Order: sequence, then C-alpha cells, then structure tokens
Amino acid sequence: MDMHRPHAPVELIAIDMDGTLLNPAHRLTPRVKQAIAAARAQGVRVVLASGRPVSGLAPFLAELGIEGDAEFCIACNGAVVENIGTGQRVVEYPLSFEDFLFCERVARELGIHFQALDGRRMYTPNQDISIYTVADSHLSDVPLSYRRVEDMDPAMQFIKLMMIDEPDVLDAAIARLPSALTDRFAVLKSAPFFLEVFDHRAGKGPSLQKLAEHLGVDRANVMALGDQENDLTMLQFAGTSVAMGNAIEGVKQTARFETATNAEEGVALAIERFVLAGNV
Repeated sequence: MDMHRPHAPVELIAIDMDGTLLNPAHRLTPRVKQAIAAARAQGVRVVLASGRPVSGLAPFLAELGIEGDAEFCIACNGAVVENIGTGQRVVEYPLSFEDFLFCERVARELGIHFQALDGRRMYTPNQDISIYTVADSHLSDVPLSYRRVEDMDPAMQFIKLMMIDEPDVLDAAIARLPSALTDRFAVLKSAPFFLEVFDHRAGKGPSLQKLAEHLGVDRANVMALGDQENDLTMLQFAGTSVAMGNAIEGVKQTARFETATNAEEGVALAIERFVLAGNV
C-alpha cells in the first residue's frame, strides 16, 4: 500500500460493497466495523456505493448504524441515491419497459441469461434460471420470479437490467454486444459473471459527485474504495482513491493508492491509514 497520506482531510468515504467492504463470505468483520465507527465518530460521513439495490444494502447499513435522515446510500450502480431515513431519492434514473424488451432480446440473441429488477422483485425470462440470478436475488434481498416476457406488465419501470452468465460465456457475449446497446446504455461489469446495463447518466462516479454537491463536500475531501470496473468512475472522482488488493488491474491502475484484499480487511486498513492516523 502507498503509505503517503492524502493532502486534504477526508470528509466522506464512499465504499463499494461486494469484493470491497464485505469479506469473501459477504460479511462485515469486527475490524472493518470498528474502523467505520471510528471514522464516523470523527464526523466523517460513510456512504455505501453498490450495484445492489437499497434492499441489498439495508442489513449492512443497519449493522453499521448508518441510519436516519442525515444519511445516504448509492445503489444500483448510481441509478439510485437514497436518503436512508426518509426514502427520498436525490438521484433516480429508471429504465423503461421498452428498454427491458430491447435488452432482453439482445441477451436472448447472444445466448446469455437476463434479469430485471423493479425495486420490489427480480424477474427473469429464463426458464432455466441462472445460479447467479438466484444468488443475486438472495444478496439483494428481493424475491425472484420467472416471468415470460409476454406476461410482464408494460407499465413497469426498472432500476436495473443485467446480463449474467458463466464468466467465459459472458465475456464472449460482451465481445459481440451490438453498438445499438452500447450507444443506448452504459454497460459495465460488476463481477466476472454480472454485466450491468443502466442509464448513461448514472454510474457510481456521477452519483457520488451529485451527492457530494448535495452535501457540500469538495471532491478533494472524498475517499472512495473499490475493486471492479463499475467502481472506476467513483475512483476517478474521489480525491483519495483506493483499490483493493483483489481489484482488477484497471482499478489498480486508476486508483492513487492500493490496500489489502477484502479477505485481509483492506477497507479497515485504508481507513486507519488515511482517516484515523494520528487520531487513534
């Protein structure tokens, strides 16, 4: 890890969830919780920024004591920024039923699995449901329904569309994505088996910027930690950017600093070094 401390004091920490905040068993460790509590006790705001929907963040926000109408979270890769206490959304970029139909057709033509989230439920048109869809339904804490496209309600809006499959199958499909899809949407991997499809205006970086402006925090005073492609814009925005030891190479090249892996409590290490040093 680069041992140099950032010049500007950290006032807001944006932390990715899976592969970053949570250990490989998808849990918070005592040391990570302690570091976050110590930073918050110093008046530093901690914001979870995830590809998960708000329902998938809720148990961890509660475990960290991040609650009330002075707190916010960034969900669905920045398509949603929500006030945790009031449920009011500072940012919201829903996708239409036409977007759903378009992306589902592309996924079908490419031979990969597809899923859609409307905020209350996850839907898949795949009769043979992907194991990754089942796992994501569990992590996101939303019920899962197999639903034929023709049985979907055309009035529906979605907060997230995803193409999912075995990593080699997904990568082969990504290489063949039609420009009609990539021109119309932002498309980023959030895990080796997840390809996220969302509004071009969304993204963790743009939504972190909007939240920082809403809170009156300068980007120089923002610290961000992440491990995957969907974290890049957030790391590019933050004055103090930290890649996890388990991050993909592009994240390590983008971030100013590198910490230990999520199995080695890298988030706690980074907060201790860059936020708490001299105060603990």
